[in-house]
Amino acid sequence: MICYSILGPFFPQEALKKGVSNTVIGLIFGCFAFFNFATSLTLGKHLVQIGAKFMFVTGMFVSGVATILFGLLDRAPDGPIFIALCFVVRSVDAIGFGAAMTASFSILAKAFPNNIATAMGCLELFTGMGFVLGPPIGGLLYESFGYETPFIVLGCIVLLMVPLNMFILPRYDAVPSKDSFWALLALPKVMLMCFTMISISTSLGVLDPTLSLFVIDKFHLKVVYVGLVFLGLALSYSLSSPILGLITDRFPGLRKWILIAGNLGSAFCFFLLGPAPIFHIESKLWMFVLMLVLDGFCIGLAGIPVYPEMLSCAYEHGFEEGLSTLGLVSGVFGATWAVGSFLGPTLGGYLNETLHFEWTAAIQGLFPLVAGILCAIYYLLEEKAKPKRANLEHEQLKPEKLMYTQEELTESLQIVPFIELYVGPQHCKVTTG
Repeated sequence: MICYSILGPFFPQEALKKGVSNTVIGLIFGCFAFFNFATSLTLGKHLVQIGAKFMFVTGMFVSGVATILFGLLDRAPDGPIFIALCFVVRSVDAIGFGAAMTASFSILAKAFPNNIATAMGCLELFTGMGFVLGPPIGGLLYESFGYETPFIVLGCIVLLMVPLNMFILPRYDAVPSKDSFWALLALPKVMLMCFTMISISTSLGVLDPTLSLFVIDKFHLKVVYVGLVFLGLALSYSLSSPILGLITDRFPGLRKWILIAGNLGSAFCFFLLGPAPIFHIESKLWMFVLMLVLDGFCIGLAGIPVYPEMLSCAYEHGFEEGLSTLGLVSGVFGATWAVGSFLGPTLGGYLNETLHFEWTAAIQGLFPLVAGILCAIYYLLEEKAKPKRANLEHEQLKPEKLMYTQEELTESLQIVPFIELYVGPQHCKVTTG
């Protein structure tokens, strides 16, 4: 994650020196997410055939090599050649990153099936630490040693972790299922969780090509201090994630309301990040940092419940419990994150160039606002439908007679759920729960 977040403080300025426009800088950030999206869907579907451990280790190796190569691009000629190489190397990095992340979600969910949100929260702690450490480390190494050093150092560290994980990670074997991405995406709750995930990742992605330029221009900060500004968002997100994961595992009924509150809170933070020109509030550094800190916490609120909600929805609708379904859910989870990570930098770069940062942040705030409203409507309708569904199940469970033949019982089991059976030699007695 440090390799992913290291570009924010200094790459936009370095790219401008190479003759790259703000829009193209946004596309360079965004192409990472596009290939991450394609990789997550493809490899998530074939996770069982490839093997989760092999996918994770290979993805780390590819990402480490690509990170080192990206550090050598300052030697490329200015203009189209530099831009083309940025796109190629960043895309290869995205493929390795997507493979490693998709496999990691599945490995965690398989290893901790009863504490998925807690495990994901712990994972997000270190994800957040990567976002926290990436910008200041990148800014410091860039200021001290130049463009190449941050990428070479971090790429080598990633490569050193490849043999380590080869020995540590367990191997999980499973049988492929017949379930598909389309069957999963056809579920209304899964579609809603996908939109929520897109809005969250867009919120983070839109800041990559825009935040450093705004802070340097507005508050006249040095590059090394720009990295510390990124710290506010990432630190609050990473520290709150394990606690939120533990809460959502202990109290599953609170997931929906935590998710709604996180989306609406994130929208509020983006409206005041600029702040939006319609509020006529002067931008202050302390308020800017405060909104980033609150936004990091709200993104954690909205993001942590998404994976367990998607997985429980899949199981409720008949998907097989096992590594194959985990691969599907992890693929969709990673792909939707990648969609937002593509839209965020691309849209952010374009809007920042045309409308400036204040309006860019305000427009971004509409995404979590819409997601929060849709989640609220869906969950309220779901709560309203529960009594009707319970009454319907109760009517279905009422036995017409006390004794059934085995043939009658076999036929009834195809349509009537939740039946306790007391098996006798020739007949079964049916009681309803």
